[in-house]
Amino acid sequence: MRLAHNVFFKLKDPTPANVDALVAACHKYLNVQPGIVFFAAGKLCAELTRPVNDLDWHVGLHLVFDGKASHDSYQDDPTHKQFIDENKPTWDKVRVFDSYV
Repeated sequence: MRLAHNVFFKLKDPTPANVDALVAACHKYLNVQPGIVFFAAGKLCAELTRPVNDLDWHVGLHLVFDGKASHDSYQDDPTHKQFIDENKPTWDKVRVFDSYV
């Protein structure tokens, strides 16, 4: 069964340059691991402001893995750890939503 891994980053300093830098880092480090069947990373679509829209984030990362084992390997992958080490100081809050799909 596939596993969707969605991560929403709220930045300490959400300037356009900082948002773009985090999106670029996602593309650089987080789409190279085995078992990824879908990857996307981008900034909040601020034009959608319905009451149900959660706007308390700046960058969204969306991955679908071929299964839980690939997700678990991704968590220990050196490039994933490098992404965290390089970017964590810029984060105010990170929320992760995982589901079987």
